[in-house]
Amino acid sequence: MNGLPLVELAGDAYTQGWRHGRALRAAIAANLRIYTARFERELRMPLDEVWRRAMRYAAAIAEQNPDYAAGMRGIADGAGVDLAAVAALNVRYELFYQYFREFDRPAGKPDGCTAFALLPSETTNGHLLVGENWDWITGVRGAIVLMVESDGHRALAFTEAGIFGGKIGVNSAGLALLINGLSSAADDWASLRRPFHVRCYEILRARTLAEAQAVITTEARAGSANFLIAQAPDRVINIEAAPEAIALSSCANGCLIHSNHFNDPAALGVVERAIERVPHSQWRQERLQALLAPRPQSLASVQAALRDHERHPYSVCFHIDPTDPPDEYYETVASVIIDVTDKTLYATDGPPCEREYVRYQL
Repeated sequence: MNGLPLVELAGDAYTQGWRHGRALRAAIAANLRIYTARFERELRMPLDEVWRRAMRYAAAIAEQNPDYAAGMRGIADGAGVDLAAVAALNVRYELFYQYFREFDRPAGKPDGCTAFALLPSETTNGHLLVGENWDWITGVRGAIVLMVESDGHRALAFTEAGIFGGKIGVNSAGLALLINGLSSAADDWASLRRPFHVRCYEILRARTLAEAQAVITTEARAGSANFLIAQAPDRVINIEAAPEAIALSSCANGCLIHSNHFNDPAALGVVERAIERVPHSQWRQERLQALLAPRPQSLASVQAALRDHERHPYSVCFHIDPTDPPDEYYETVASVIIDVTDKTLYATDGPPCEREYVRYQL
C-alpha cells in the first residue's frame, strides 16, 4: 500500500507500545535524529538537559496515566532506544512550545494545521465528515495505528512514530479527534501538567463527547492547544485551551474551521506570541472556510480543498518556504479526512497535492 504504514496494536499498554516500537523501529530512529538535532539547536541546551526534563515529565505521566507510561516503556524496549529519548518524543509538544515562549519565536509555524468539520446536513452522503492538514517538520515519519483494547474498544489514528496512542483519529464509539497547535505566553512545560499527547490518547479512549471534553476541561494544562472533537451522528465541539482558560464553540451553520490561532484571545485573557509576524494561520482558516462554503460537500471536493495552493507556500496545502534554512523547513506532513459515520480514515503520507489518499477502515 502506497501510504502511511498501518500498525495493529493489541494487548495491554506495554505490549501495544512494544509492538509500536518494533514495527516502527526505523521510523522512530529517523524521528529521533530529527528531533535531537532540533532539541540541541532550538532548545539551546545540551541533550542531557533535554533527557532530564523528559524524565521529569515521564515520572509525572506515570502518576497521571500509568497506561501511557507503560506504552512509552514498551516503545523504548521494542525500538531498542532509551526511555528518556522516547519520553522526549512524547512530550516534545511541551518542550518545543516552551522554546517558542522563551525565545519569542513566531507562533505561526509550529504544528500549523488547518482542520474542519462538516455536519451530515452539509455532505453529499449525509455523513459526519472531519479532517485536517497536519503541518509540521519536513521529514517527520508518521503511521496509522489500530489500537484494540481488552474490552473490545478500538481506535484508528495517525501518530508520529515513537509517540504512543494517536492524535488524529476515530474510535469504535464513533468519536473523532482533530488537533491544532496554539501558543500563549503562559505555556510552561515545568508545570508538569498532563501533556498534550496523553490527553489525545485519553480522548480517543473516550466513549462519549462529554467524557472526551472532560479530558481537556477538568484540569489546567501545561500548554495551549486546540481540540476539535466530533461524535456520530451529528455532534461537534471545538475547544481552544490555554493553560488556565478555555473557549468552546459549536459547528455553526453546519461547518467549523480552525487553524493555529485563538479566535478571540482577549476574551480569554490570552496573550498570543507574535502571530501577526506570520499571519498565515488566519488566511488558511479563511481560505478553507471559503472553499467549503459551497455545499453540500463530497469526499472528493474536500480532498480538493485540502490540496489548495492559494498564497503558496503558506497555503492550506502547506509547503516549504525556500527562503527558510533547510533545518527550519515545514510542510503538510499528512492530510487526514475521517468519515465519522462510517469510522473510515483517509490519509496521505506527505502533502495531499503530491500523494493519494489511502483508505483505512476501523
